[in-house]
Amino acid sequence: RDDCKLMVVHTKQGLIEHRESFRDILDYFDDKDVFVFNDTKVFPARLYGNKEKTGARIEVFLLRELNEEMRLWDVLVDPARKIRIGNKLYFGEDDSMVAEVIDNTTSRGRTLRFLYDGPHDEFKRTLYSMGEAPLPKETIKRPARPEDMENFQCIFARHEGAVTAPTSGLHFSPQLMKMMEIKGIEFAFVTMHCGLGNFREIDVEDLSKHKMDSEEMHVRAEACDIINKAKADGHKVVAVGTTVQRTLETAVSADRKLKEYDGWTNKFIFPPYDVCLADAMVADFYMPFSTLLMLTCAYGGYELVMKAYREAMRYNENDPERRYRFGPYGDAMLIIRD
Repeated sequence: RDDCKLMVVHTKQGLIEHRESFRDILDYFDDKDVFVFNDTKVFPARLYGNKEKTGARIEVFLLRELNEEMRLWDVLVDPARKIRIGNKLYFGEDDSMVAEVIDNTTSRGRTLRFLYDGPHDEFKRTLYSMGEAPLPKETIKRPARPEDMENFQCIFARHEGAVTAPTSGLHFSPQLMKMMEIKGIEFAFVTMHCGLGNFREIDVEDLSKHKMDSEEMHVRAEACDIINKAKADGHKVVAVGTTVQRTLETAVSADRKLKEYDGWTNKFIFPPYDVCLADAMVADFYMPFSTLLMLTCAYGGYELVMKAYREAMRYNENDPERRYRFGPYGDAMLIIRD
């Protein structure tokens, strides 16, 4: 987790530093500074089932539960051309879990009704036992392993609902967070259930035309109190990841105070944009054409962030073991507005 490299970008000075350990992040913050984390929890969203009659192997990616009583789920299927309304899918080694396709939502999207008799908690335990960690195939080119359900999860994850981890939070180990506590750094937690839209490439020239997927988010009174007090007292507020930035910018008021929020957001942050709350941001090294990279550029400044990425690609280019790693399970960037 914290055994990765850290690039530090100072926006006002235009300075870029290379630190060999993410734990060096402690050097940049003091007593009463606040780190804001996304405490969403990833569930095992990727299942593999068999189509009735043909036995064709079908990947089913669970997005969200639509109706608890009726066992309705919004899902993506692959290959989608084989799955029509009325088809049944069988899951588990003994085909004990059955689902029926009852609607088409998008080209790959379907609504499934799981045919399960029993309490809802038992149903979800059984369903999740058949799933695996929803690693992004675009960046992690290997099958999921059992340990990924632990590794692809932030240590402070609490509220279930994400189909991908807020990956900047993965860098924080129990040891590092204890060191932060000893230094007097405070923590605040918000929730944004990360969806697959985080991995969708931008395919329009005019960024204002890009449509973000809506994601559920919650900002509670405790987080508002901690963050607003830190700002009022002149301490730094650090947004850990793009989902935290989007959550804070959705819930901030005109007077630049964080307000409680329960709902959904499809906020797309891209340059130029005036970020209201965060004095610093922890980010990963994101993929080209991603909304995550655009938000990072909006925060750090397009030219400076692109300079940092070019430097990351050249850094130790002749030593593969010491180069910067991009994507989930990769290295980290700290952007400080100083």
